[in-house]
Amino acid sequence: MRKLSFAMNTSLDGYIAAPGDDLGWSVPSDELFQWWSDRVDATGLALYGRKLWETMSSHWPTADKQPGATPAAIEYAGRWRDMPKVVFSSTTSTVDWNTRLVTGDAVTEITRLKAGDGGGPMDIGGATLAAAAMRAGLIDEYVIVTHPVLVGGGTPFFTALDNWVNLSLVETRTFPEGIMLTRYETRR
Repeated sequence: MRKLSFAMNTSLDGYIAAPGDDLGWSVPSDELFQWWSDRVDATGLALYGRKLWETMSSHWPTADKQPGATPAAIEYAGRWRDMPKVVFSSTTSTVDWNTRLVTGDAVTEITRLKAGDGGGPMDIGGATLAAAAMRAGLIDEYVIVTHPVLVGGGTPFFTALDNWVNLSLVETRTFPEGIMLTRYETRR
């Protein structure tokens, strides 16, 4: 059984994007960027919703070729391209960069992927996709990287649930600028 983690930057008031899909508040320090890069390197399979896929695929495939690309950005871009990915979308028609497109039921496919052997841990990203996995009880770990900013609305990290989900705190870490990582495992 493969582990599924939901890891995102969040505002202190619980949003992964401010109104208008503004992510300007979540620019990482060098240390946090390296942590995200190492996480991508350790991910066996990344699951993306359409909007997050569009954001990531519009930048990272060629970020290492941009003028002034830092060594950290070059490393991340290569890791991101090489990481196996699945995009869940009924409107996207093509994907690239070691990516497979799924147009059918996301919960069914995620359940199938979790049941598989090998391949390493899976990360899920994108509010709508993660919400479906949350409601289905498929997420094994929540990794919340909280930035000290209140954005007042936008796209929430958590979705409304029918039942409580009990969690165990397994890690905390502080990054520069008052950013706090908390990692929780789902208690089953």
